Amino acid sequence: LSPEFVYAIGAGQIIPDDRRFGVIWMGRRALEGAYGLDGAFNDVSVGLLRDASVPHVIAQLDRLLEPYGGVGAIGREDQLSNAFLAGELDQLGTMGRIIPPIFLGVAALILGMVISRLIETEREQIGLLKAFGYGDLAVGGHYLKLVLAITLAGVIIGLGAGAWIGHGLTELYTQYFRFPFLYYRAQPDIFAVAALVSVAAAFAGTFSAVRRAVMLAPAVAMAPAAPTVYRRSLIERVAGVFPLGQPARMILRHLTRWPRRTGLTVTGVAFSVAIMVFALFTLDAIEHIIDVNFFQAQRQHITLAFQEPRPRRVLQDVGNLPGVLTAEVFRSIPARLTLGQRSERVGITGLGNGLNLSRLLDSQQRAVAAPPDGLVLTSHLATLLRAAPGDSVMVEAMEGRRPAKAVRVAAVVEEYVGVSAYMDMHALNRFMGEGPVASGARLLVDSDKTAALYRSIKDMPAVAGAWMKSAAVASFRQTIAEMMITILVFYISFAGIIAVGVVYNSARISLSERGRELASLRVLGFTKGEVAYIFLGELTLLAFVALPLGCLIGYGLAWLLSTLMGTDLFRIPLVVERSTYGYAVAVVAAASLMSGIAVTRRLNRLDLIAVLKTRE
Repeated sequence: LSPEFVYAIGAGQIIPDDRRFGVIWMGRRALEGAYGLDGAFNDVSVGLLRDASVPHVIAQLDRLLEPYGGVGAIGREDQLSNAFLAGELDQLGTMGRIIPPIFLGVAALILGMVISRLIETEREQIGLLKAFGYGDLAVGGHYLKLVLAITLAGVIIGLGAGAWIGHGLTELYTQYFRFPFLYYRAQPDIFAVAALVSVAAAFAGTFSAVRRAVMLAPAVAMAPAAPTVYRRSLIERVAGVFPLGQPARMILRHLTRWPRRTGLTVTGVAFSVAIMVFALFTLDAIEHIIDVNFFQAQRQHITLAFQEPRPRRVLQDVGNLPGVLTAEVFRSIPARLTLGQRSERVGITGLGNGLNLSRLLDSQQRAVAAPPDGLVLTSHLATLLRAAPGDSVMVEAMEGRRPAKAVRVAAVVEEYVGVSAYMDMHALNRFMGEGPVASGARLLVDSDKTAALYRSIKDMPAVAGAWMKSAAVASFRQTIAEMMITILVFYISFAGIIAVGVVYNSARISLSERGRELASLRVLGFTKGEVAYIFLGELTLLAFVALPLGCLIGYGLAWLLSTLMGTDLFRIPLVVERSTYGYAVAVVAAASLMSGIAVTRRLNRLDLIAVLKTRE
């Protein structure tokens, strides 16, 4: 274990793959003796005093080591392992700021709907209690206790689920981040804060409803609620152009005359769709990254990295390896790019004209040729430097003779992984003041001869390493699948619970409120099917309005996530496939249908005589 390799990856890798990259430790004296390099070293780690200036120390180290071939010191924030870990922690922090408020807001909305409708159906009981001497605080306290009981039950379930998910994610992180130890601790203060915030959100969501119960005067509460104003609404006037039957008019009138109740129900169902879209969007984005990065931009099967720059005639030798169908070479150097007060250390890759295996793509995934002169920046690097095409950037090479020269930005391309810059290969060689040399090669190979190719590569001391695209893609997908499956199951389950909770509670309380009305329709000659059509038609219309609204909200949440979750090493593109909307709509529609069927069974079992005997 070492802090330099908390996140251990090889050249070209994104995800750690222990089968293809590892770090081997050996005693220094034995290693020096094996290679005849007594006292030699090629890596230095420096610890600084608390008040030391990192840029000043880096400048001194560069001056000290430059005569010995030093390629430039870096601060801890630029060290690869630290950068991956810091980026992961930043993303977790962003998720912690985005997800809980959404869930708590939706939960408060649903609980507020339930308590509000419950208070409306218990107006008479509230009036009786107050008439018998119960004060406003007693009535309000009763409903607050009900809210607290519901919330505490949810808190207990949520804390257990949170501990389970937290333990699972911690175990997953131990597979990819090599810490000396990493344990999940169920700290009481964290659980206490989560419980208090949940209870506070529940009370905030139900405050308005409880306040109405407290403010009700006994005489007003015991009397039937004033009927709503029954006149033709704007929607009915618009719908009047089309021939509507009496049941359809009844549905429209009931919905439009209770706008607040209708709006809350639509909002609840819409957010269940939005959470589904938001959760599944991450899979769409990941598949888009894989497609663009591994199949459209990098179309080779294997990438070779040389120990040191080799003459470009090595292309002929590489092309003669077993199974190689096409080979292309490239040049890469570490460099520091500076524009004004902003500076970034990146790799510059030199590409040849007419390459087919490695391509630069714009935001529309169209191929962009490397210009004969000038620098091509990725969009994220251009943002970090605040550079645009036409700007002049100071480029300082960090190897060889370390030339420094101002280079014009010729174009900006789109990449989702890493921060890179590109130049024409001949222009890069001229910039370095060297002949036509290459740092590596990209190969398109015959899959039937891969084993023979590997054997040949292992016997070539000039090859430092080989990167397999198929292994990288498989490792990437496996890692993402392991990390996302638990979270996606939670999101999908939560969205389904929201849909069922909103629709079922709305329908169940509506049945309690309108039992006499629906029973009267049956007595007047309406069939069970017609009454069910009126009752379920309202739910169906609400869901019909909520589904596209939920898709729109989900897209907005996806945009928020893609905007806030980007790091220097990884960006999330805003890509939401049609299938994601379809799946989200299908799941929420199925949950709504199940709720409607459950309530319809209660509707069909109504005792008409008992219902009609109740007071209006």
